[in-house]
Amino acid sequence: MISLRNVWVVAERDLRTFLNYKHVLIMRALWFLAQIALFGLVVNKMLRPDVQEAVGGSYFSFYAAGIIISLLYSTSVFIGYDIYEEADHGVIEYLLSLPVSRKELVLGRSIGGGLRSFLYVSPMLMVVLYLIWSSNPQSFVSPLQLFIAFLALFLFTFGVSGFSITLAVSIKSSDKFDIFLGMINALIVRLSTTLYPLVYMPSYYAGIAQFNPLTFAADLFRWGAGLESAVLTAPAIAIFGIISFFSLFTFLGIFLHERVLEGGSWQ
Repeated sequence: MISLRNVWVVAERDLRTFLNYKHVLIMRALWFLAQIALFGLVVNKMLRPDVQEAVGGSYFSFYAAGIIISLLYSTSVFIGYDIYEEADHGVIEYLLSLPVSRKELVLGRSIGGGLRSFLYVSPMLMVVLYLIWSSNPQSFVSPLQLFIAFLALFLFTFGVSGFSITLAVSIKSSDKFDIFLGMINALIVRLSTTLYPLVYMPSYYAGIAQFNPLTFAADLFRWGAGLESAVLTAPAIAIFGIISFFSLFTFLGIFLHERVLEGGSWQ
């Protein structure tokens, strides 16, 4: 039986830990401002009318929504680095010795990693919504539609945290993890519709991008924000994709903690 109290205690600990990375939080916020205020506006002025039409009439709105998903992804995967730092200081063994089951530990860490990412990005998400709605006043936004999109985004961050935890406990080497995660980040962000419309991708890229969790999250956010003409994936399919994504990596994280870390050893 999983104790919700134990799960929340683990999640709360990760929330407090995240506040220690002040330089990371500041750099992520500056990156967001630079992407929105410089790159997004400049590229928006450079694109042909047919490209603007392909993304719902405004590449800036399309791009701003994608930047939020990229930011949610990059802050959610950071929990993997927490695990390595704890391993270096012997905290992993301490956590495994607590009266908390492996399932509760992984669920708590996944929820904590997702929740802290979502809370951190929320103010920037509100800014993006304001920019989208001010530049697209005709966009109709249903409160229920927006709520569903937000719930899906939280499940997305939950899944990304589980993905990062799964990699960390599988690789057990901070250097290899950093290199491997960098390679995955370069591919998973670019082979998605966070930054580029599907219609302008080569067919072999577009085929992969359609099944990318970041594509599902970006399309759901655009749908929730009222940019329905820019949505490339049906909301029901995108929701199913995100639920499958976070379920898979939550299960894998639990499985690996129970098998690979059994006995309390990180080595």
